[in-house]
Amino acid sequence: MNSMNVVTPEIILLAMACVVALVDLWVTDPARRPTFWLTQATLVVVGALHLLAFDQGTTAYALNRMVVADPMGHLLAFFACVAVLITVAYAQPYLAVRDMLKGEFFILSMFVLLGICVMCSANNFLVVYLGLELMSLSLYALTALRRDHATATEAAMKYFVLGALASGFLLYGMSMMYGATGTLDIPKVFDRIATGHINRDVLTFGAVFIVAGLAFKLGAVPFHMWVPDVYQGAPTAVTLLIGGAPKLAAFAITMRLLVEGMLGVAVDWQQMLVVLAVGSLVIGNLAAIAQSNLKRMLAYSTIAQMGFLLLGMSVGVVSGNTLSAGNAYSSAMFYVVSYVLTTLGTFGLILYLSSEGFESEEISDLAGLGKRAPWLAGVMAVFMLSLAGIPPFVGFYAKLAILQALITTNLTGNLVLALVAVLFSLVGAFYYLRLIKVMFFDEARDVRPIERSSGISSVLALNGAAVLLFGVVPDGLMSLCREAVIKALSS
Repeated sequence: MNSMNVVTPEIILLAMACVVALVDLWVTDPARRPTFWLTQATLVVVGALHLLAFDQGTTAYALNRMVVADPMGHLLAFFACVAVLITVAYAQPYLAVRDMLKGEFFILSMFVLLGICVMCSANNFLVVYLGLELMSLSLYALTALRRDHATATEAAMKYFVLGALASGFLLYGMSMMYGATGTLDIPKVFDRIATGHINRDVLTFGAVFIVAGLAFKLGAVPFHMWVPDVYQGAPTAVTLLIGGAPKLAAFAITMRLLVEGMLGVAVDWQQMLVVLAVGSLVIGNLAAIAQSNLKRMLAYSTIAQMGFLLLGMSVGVVSGNTLSAGNAYSSAMFYVVSYVLTTLGTFGLILYLSSEGFESEEISDLAGLGKRAPWLAGVMAVFMLSLAGIPPFVGFYAKLAILQALITTNLTGNLVLALVAVLFSLVGAFYYLRLIKVMFFDEARDVRPIERSSGISSVLALNGAAVLLFGVVPDGLMSLCREAVIKALSS
């Protein structure tokens, strides 16, 4: 019974996904209001349960210690619930005018969240893989939701094939870890590495495949091939779902597998993360400059942002000691949360500007937005400045936290990495500022005023205010991340 209490939020989410599937069969409203509000209510309840559990600050195990409910898992699951809730809110008007607002979108979105929650609480290699596949298969189906659209179908096929390859890498790496340590439980892997009674060659071999699989899920170079094509080809509502909450799940399993399980061989995987991070910063920022499609530009921007995240993950262990681990990993967690918050607003605004027969996908589609809808252009400018890392927005503090984690190690190599990160942030600022220039200084193609849902306008305004607020007063969110990470490392 205690095991069931630990996984109560996941049980409720699974049960309500089934209820929504049944209820939707009798819904005749084209706007799918009963299904929409039932989904949103479920997300609120599940998010509240995770937040309450986080507030208790305890760590509990369930299902033969295959599942762990600790503050880090609860906090990441709470942020994922908020991200999916906002995504569904932004997506409803967009899907409605394209005849895509079906029960399948809500059900699959809930299964995506369920997979994320499973990964956040995984304490065993098999549970990690179960959550990963549940999330990934749901996202593949959502990408192909627009069945009569050739580009979306092509994107779904690419996503499926490359995603299956990534899952294969991860599964093969886990099998190597099992072969080297004789266990599938993540804490026992850590203990056996600490004793030294392991096959070191097989362990290193497994670490390579696990890092490659995680890099696929994060979209890091050179495993980034799927990101631009899927971001551009998928319906924008699905692009937002792919680019938001799943990044929290990718961070969660990176923490579970590499930090909680394989910290004893950090000297091996940290070097791999550095190579991935630098490659992502270089390729992501340079390729984004050449893009004219807004979604594709944001895809390469995501690759570059993940480079920053990996830099934070690569300095937890310095010269064999873990004194900087709490600072490094909490900075990385703060970074991924702030990135998801900004991404929600960026794609939410693209959805808001889209209308029937018009996708608002090209950078030129935003020309003259400052004259047509000044407040919308202002909100978009807030998101772009945050992604560029310009104060006083949350993206600046997130980048500063990562740079501070690098610099405080006092190692020459990490100082060089910090310098590289700053230089390519300057490169990245070009294409973010170019978008602001297009909105405020280019002539508009369409001078008609923009009239959309006032409800979505309010959500966008709150989203922009949050990006500004957490930039001006970041201590509260950073404290939550630090508390969650330290308790996860000490449990």
